[in-house]
Amino acid sequence: MEEEISCATSYRAEGPYPEVRAGERNRRYGQAMLSNVGGSVSEMGAVARYLYGHFTQGGRPEVAECLERIAIVEMGHLDIFARLARQLGEDPRLWTPFRGGRRYWTPEYLRYPQGLAQLLRYAIEEEKSTIQKYNQQALWIKDENIVANLRRIIEDERVHIEVLSSLLESYCICPDA
Repeated sequence: MEEEISCATSYRAEGPYPEVRAGERNRRYGQAMLSNVGGSVSEMGAVARYLYGHFTQGGRPEVAECLERIAIVEMGHLDIFARLARQLGEDPRLWTPFRGGRRYWTPEYLRYPQGLAQLLRYAIEEEKSTIQKYNQQALWIKDENIVANLRRIIEDERVHIEVLSSLLESYCICPDA
């Protein structure tokens, strides 16, 4: 039996985002921000993943709405990283540095599960990978504003894990559903 989830919850962490302001042009930092824009683990991937979930969960309007609201928060993250990349001297296309060149973001980066449980499990797994990636970047990037933005976005990703876990618990009673 499915328990209804209210989408009245917040999909982002408490508090404001830091100003989006890179200290000075830095190619290495800019390329890291580009990977957050259009890499295989990126905000573009998150937006697409949640929109796909929204599109496929029409029979569960409350789940579809939750996934859409998470996608909107992820679009804000995409904007932050694209603006930082631009300030750092990079062209903020949906691409990432790859073997001395660029590789454009592709929907092939996504997994397209048919079942709700697998969709939610994949989304949780991707949120955890994103947090790990941003934590690693925050360790080597020396620009305080970029690090503050990474840390703030990590807080939102943790909220997404909580929401997704709640959806999984409420809608996917059996472990292999």
